[in-house]
Amino acid sequence: MKLTLARKSLWNRRGTVILTLVSLAISVALLLGIDHVRKEARNSFSQTISGTDLIIGARSGSTNLLLYSVFRIGNPTNNITWQSYQDVARQSAVAWTIPITLGDTHRGYRVIGTNNDYFEYFRYGRTNHLQFAAGDRFDGLFDAVVGAEVARALDYELGEQIVINHGGGAVSFVNHGDMPFTITGILAPTGTPVDQSVHISLEAWEAIHIGWERGVPGRTPSPEEVLAMDPERLQPNQLTAFFVGVRSPAQTFALQRAVNNYRGEPLQAVLPGVALSELWQMIGMVENVLLLIALLVLIATLIGMTTTLLASMRERQREMAILRALGASPWLLFLLIELEVFLVTLLGLLFGSLLLWLAVTAAQPMLVSEFGLFISTQVWQLQTLYYGAGVLALALVLGLVPAVVAYRRALADGLAVTR
Repeated sequence: MKLTLARKSLWNRRGTVILTLVSLAISVALLLGIDHVRKEARNSFSQTISGTDLIIGARSGSTNLLLYSVFRIGNPTNNITWQSYQDVARQSAVAWTIPITLGDTHRGYRVIGTNNDYFEYFRYGRTNHLQFAAGDRFDGLFDAVVGAEVARALDYELGEQIVINHGGGAVSFVNHGDMPFTITGILAPTGTPVDQSVHISLEAWEAIHIGWERGVPGRTPSPEEVLAMDPERLQPNQLTAFFVGVRSPAQTFALQRAVNNYRGEPLQAVLPGVALSELWQMIGMVENVLLLIALLVLIATLIGMTTTLLASMRERQREMAILRALGASPWLLFLLIELEVFLVTLLGLLFGSLLLWLAVTAAQPMLVSEFGLFISTQVWQLQTLYYGAGVLALALVLGLVPAVVAYRRALADGLAVTR
């Protein structure tokens, strides 16, 4: 009976109730969305690389080294020499290395110079290794392997030729068009920046930059001349960074100390997990501020709902008087108001979470393609229930104000209606 009365009373005021529901749903979607994106972004970042014990590059700060080498965000401040890489790779504690070189692009996507150890040892998630959706790793000098998102966005297939642009940025006016590459492999989706990358060999990277020592094209050889060169001529002179796996976890810190004290040039070795923790500490304050703003918006919406109920109490005096004449006790009127608050808030939570799901579902492809950030559409989680319970409790507490007003007027007014 109480539920029927509350439902019919809300339907009688459906215009105001719908506006309240819309504002409440947006506030709930904002609060849940910030928390969901925050957690999913952390999870996506932490799943990008695993099984790598150290990341080594030029000294530029651990966070910066992590961002440009793993997440392809930003640019390196300096390169490291091939000799330094070999000195570290020869250490007895080193089990494997993955050298990478960054700096060029292909139609806005990062190009990575590396070797086939990249496909052998690179891990993401917990223990997932890179797999090919089609083709295989590069074998020839001018072979290229593209990520899943690159292939999807540019509609690439095996055997197609691509041209590498010189330098970073979405638009480049200088390219290596005289040395096109052939796609020999397409990687399976990983939900990491690997999907947005084009991979070529270190030798190919060196080949396309012959004659570019001053940053502009000079006398560049033809592909045939490059293929006829001595392999030592195509050995890289510099790298951007390299990933290292150690033979025993106990050797990690000793190797890190040795690299940081390397006398050949200033190097920096960082632990990916520690660098990620530093990153979260840097952006933690921003996350908390956003959550606080969303919470304040939600509280303001709930207060607005309470104010609307209070403003409607005078208009509903006759309704209350009729209910009293039909035998409704003051406590029943009190419970009726609280039940209305409960129903409106519950619908706001349901519509808000649905709105969040629709927004995440619509934005997911763009986030993956533009930022390499995978945000799950599973917005209904245990934490969501906790937030929902908290919002319901707060709404019921604020709803005590109009409920108490209705209770007192029912005792004082009886059937009298003030005009």
